[in-house]
Amino acid sequence: MKALVLHEIGDLRYDDVELPKRLDDEVTVHIQAAGICGSDVPRVFEKGTYTFPTIPGHEFSGIITDANDKLLVGKKVAVFPLIPCGKCPSCSIGKYELCNHYDYYGSRRDGGFAEYLQVKLDNIVVVPDDMDLRHAAMAEPSAVALHAIRQVGLKGFERVAIWGIGPIGLLVAMWLKRFGVKQIILVARDQKKLDFAKSLGFINLINSNTKNVVNAIQEITDNEGVHVCIEGTGASQPLAEALQSIAREGTLLTMGNPAGKIELAQADYWCILRKQLKLIGTWNSSHNLVQDDWKDAIYAMYIKAIDVEPLISHEYKLQNYVEAFELIKNKQIHTCKVMFVN
Repeated sequence: MKALVLHEIGDLRYDDVELPKRLDDEVTVHIQAAGICGSDVPRVFEKGTYTFPTIPGHEFSGIITDANDKLLVGKKVAVFPLIPCGKCPSCSIGKYELCNHYDYYGSRRDGGFAEYLQVKLDNIVVVPDDMDLRHAAMAEPSAVALHAIRQVGLKGFERVAIWGIGPIGLLVAMWLKRFGVKQIILVARDQKKLDFAKSLGFINLINSNTKNVVNAIQEITDNEGVHVCIEGTGASQPLAEALQSIAREGTLLTMGNPAGKIELAQADYWCILRKQLKLIGTWNSSHNLVQDDWKDAIYAMYIKAIDVEPLISHEYKLQNYVEAFELIKNKQIHTCKVMFVN
């Protein structure tokens, strides 16, 4: 197969790689679409993956070309990238996202920036035969966004503010609208991102570079604050703004991966105590018989209840990977989801 292989940190080559032998608990997936996640960029240019060489990519979809069960051949699938150990206490109750010893397509083992991949049978999620596989490749971020909201347990009446409006932040906003939340406030420091959010129909937008965020939220909410703050940047200042903006007995959901140390001033910590706030974390998504964020996300995308088409801003062939990654890294033009499409 042809694959985008990470040989050293920042050293990508589009190489011929022999496809490993398919195991009995695997299917062969001919990959048709693979999105570049924001985490893939530092993984390629700075931090690297867990082992070398590694094929990145954990947001992908394709068509099964080989399987023990021949009825699966020809099926369109999305791929849940987390491979649970199946032995720890979390796995025993289906909380695979909390597995102690998980594996992962695209960071701990070869992933979706390739033509073919052997995928565990338990990790495939069959999608409708007529579903756009570009949309199916958005199942991972869409399921992550849905999982985040479910952590909060929204009732629909809440006022919600979101810091960070990349693809997952926008998907969170789309899900909030789907769940009937009437007042959704989006905060970002990039005006291009805010303009894009406006084009999607969101109206309560705050540029944190030009406005005092806390004051702006108070103005929008008639000095009531918001019931839920979703912090999606992993940075200190947005976290502080969120704590200052939450109404009493509100909820802070932390969703952003921190790039470094997070610092919290005493006054902001006091907000947690004196407002009696609830602090919730979220990571990944649920894929089990009790709660399947993946099947719910795929169905919502399929019926266009969650319309991901506008989020796919750029498409590339895999051999044009340098241009695709440089486009995201340089940030000279607005991108949302950059995707490799076969």
